[in-house]
Amino acid sequence: MQRDAPAFTTLPPLSLYVHIPWCVRKCPYCDFNSHAAPGGDTLPERDYVAALMADLECQLPRFWGRTVHTVFIGGGTPSLFSAQAIAELIAGVRARTRLAPGAEITLEANPGTFEQQKFAGFADAGVTRLSIGVQSFSDARLRALGRIHDGNQARRAIEIGLNTIGNVNLDLMFALPAVSANQAAQSMQECAVDLEAALSFAPPHLSLYQLTIEPNTVFAKTPPRLPEHDLAADMQAFIEERLVAAGYEHYETSAYAKPGRRCQHNLNYWGFGDYVGIGAGAHGKLTLPGAAGVGGAGPRIVRSERVKTPREYLRFALSETPERCVHEEHDVAASEVGFEFMLNALRLTDGFPVAWFAERTGYPMTIVDAALADAEAERLIERDGAVIRPTPLGRRFLNRILTRLLPT
Repeated sequence: MQRDAPAFTTLPPLSLYVHIPWCVRKCPYCDFNSHAAPGGDTLPERDYVAALMADLECQLPRFWGRTVHTVFIGGGTPSLFSAQAIAELIAGVRARTRLAPGAEITLEANPGTFEQQKFAGFADAGVTRLSIGVQSFSDARLRALGRIHDGNQARRAIEIGLNTIGNVNLDLMFALPAVSANQAAQSMQECAVDLEAALSFAPPHLSLYQLTIEPNTVFAKTPPRLPEHDLAADMQAFIEERLVAAGYEHYETSAYAKPGRRCQHNLNYWGFGDYVGIGAGAHGKLTLPGAAGVGGAGPRIVRSERVKTPREYLRFALSETPERCVHEEHDVAASEVGFEFMLNALRLTDGFPVAWFAERTGYPMTIVDAALADAEAERLIERDGAVIRPTPLGRRFLNRILTRLLPT
């Protein structure tokens, strides 16, 4: 493999992920690093922004001179922060990095934290894209999900987002749980009503996720009653058909966009791009030029994670040794590169250019040829010499492709 590894001359595109970990209340299905805001206490906005900047400065030597193409402020519920704090955060990023002109800057928001003046302030601060966690327009289903907003608040939030920022994504969930012991889980009709409610606003982007039970969540300890697997699959097929008919491009497993409105930040993830992660529990992936990877072949690709608890993160990041906020860091082994790349790139409906593999991993396609040939024989992928894409069957059974790429 060492002899076949190409010279690594082009670094992947680079993004920045910023994690703000607080929520009003932790949702029972959520396995993200989120923490209920202290009751009655003001969030430590100023200290946290200072900690984020210290964390960013700590990582600067690893990507100095590279252009940051997109910024994503996620959580948690970043919209709990004031417009002033978000403005200071974005200004701090601009002062320390080479941020691309017109860079997409996304902020996640919860409808229960919307105020028109506040969101106009986010737009003035430099936020160019808003991702609103609607999940459902049904008050009963929202209660079952533990959300703090209702359907009317969701509608109002969307109106404010479209009027202030314009470039808006709506997060919706389907296959939702039963509201109570004597009621049924979400029906196909309810799924359709939610989808039509979202479409009535003609948002530029929609993300549709099937509710799944994740480990270490409240739902994992006390599982709710969910729709049968076949019904959930029918919902997914209906959603795709309806949104494509409405003029949306189904460009990734869970993502739909009007032409020209795809999320550039998430496209970088799925294209095996690099991203710096700052904030409590934030993950990062960086390709280090001029450094041999594990085994001496290919570049060094480093994955990292910051400490998860806000208190620890603040303590370490604001200390004289902010590098202590790194919880874990490891190199991606040569045997794992093919799996990691395909895990992301095969989520793209249109597939990916063949050249991306060598350009963004530093390894030749020969290391995954056997697995791809098997997947092609099973009609899970198709190749035309320039592009590799999953077939409709492959999109449904992506894990069958990925298991062939797992290290043995």
